[in-house]
Amino acid sequence: MYSKQIVKNCANASFIRKMFEKGLELAKQYGPENVYDFSIGNPFAEPPVDLRERMKELVDQPGVHRYMPNAGFPDVREKVAAFYSARSEKPIPASHIVMTTGAAGALNVLFKAILNPGERIVTFAPYFVEYGFYAQNVGAHLDTVETESTDFLPNIEGLRQAIQPDTRILLLNSPNNPTGRIYSRQDLEAVAGVLREKSAEFGQPIFLVSDEPYATITYDGHQVPNVLDLYEHAIVVNSFSKSLGLAGERIGYIAVGADVPEVDTLMDALIFCNRTLGFNNAPALAQKVVAEYLDVLPDVADYQAKRDLLYKELTALGFEMNLPEGAFYFFMKVPANFESSVDFANYVADKHQILVVPGSGFGCEGYVRLSYCVKMEVVERSLKAWQALAAELGLKK
Repeated sequence: MYSKQIVKNCANASFIRKMFEKGLELAKQYGPENVYDFSIGNPFAEPPVDLRERMKELVDQPGVHRYMPNAGFPDVREKVAAFYSARSEKPIPASHIVMTTGAAGALNVLFKAILNPGERIVTFAPYFVEYGFYAQNVGAHLDTVETESTDFLPNIEGLRQAIQPDTRILLLNSPNNPTGRIYSRQDLEAVAGVLREKSAEFGQPIFLVSDEPYATITYDGHQVPNVLDLYEHAIVVNSFSKSLGLAGERIGYIAVGADVPEVDTLMDALIFCNRTLGFNNAPALAQKVVAEYLDVLPDVADYQAKRDLLYKELTALGFEMNLPEGAFYFFMKVPANFESSVDFANYVADKHQILVVPGSGFGCEGYVRLSYCVKMEVVERSLKAWQALAAELGLKK
């Protein structure tokens, strides 16, 4: 009666949401203070006070609630372009910016504008769980390349082998969800070299789409290289969900590189898709307010304190994980006691009220994701549960 693909997708719905909902059930059973929810990357901190006050002021601004051009308010696009250009070797004009309904909306718009049914997207695993569904939305295929070892770095030879004649997009996510890995300039230059090689071989450009909602959440001096400076067919997708704590406002943008060929045709296609996919233009109030807060950075010190505490305590207990360079996730190796990441996630939830997300949902079995985008008190209260779990599993003390 209904779409077979969607019914199938619903049966394999996001583990992130499943664990979040399980956390609500456990909170009723054990009390919220005894549940340690590391499942969802939903910033708990409120947006800056002055931003919220400015949004209240904008409510009364004449014209703010009317239709705007499908690419977004011209003054907002100008400010985003100026922000990017100040940080780029190759400035981009406002005509290369499209304001979108978050990064998710941006990716769906991009895929619709670039891909024909049956064409292919390549991404490195582990990857954000929704990418496969976004590909399905336009009848495309998502091909994955395993990253190098446990460092989760781009596998250059694997990428070269994965690209086919109908591959049109390489989708990157750095800082990465779920690993926290940042791809270096050297990594990205190697990736760009493969894309140039394969674009020439197959006679059509392969676009590099960089999904960067965590670009301002970095640690220990790490920086996210600007892909628009590194590859002539590069496009950046971003949002303000993490940087400004505006996840519920669904506001983001697409920035198209200065050297993308036939760029006017691409921009027309993006604007058309931004209008016709159903979610329409980016929210008016959110557009206006974020344009005034492009330089505001999140409280990275708060995230780093929680990262450092969890890393120190959990690795001392015998759990294995890398130290994230950005974002706010650990990708922790599943102890040998368990056959799968789902088994481990269900066990720690049921036995210790710790909520994590199975790595299988990110295309990488044998790991679970922990989001430390929580209050410090949750991290501190959880330590006794982690200690009990490590003792129960016989891990190193």
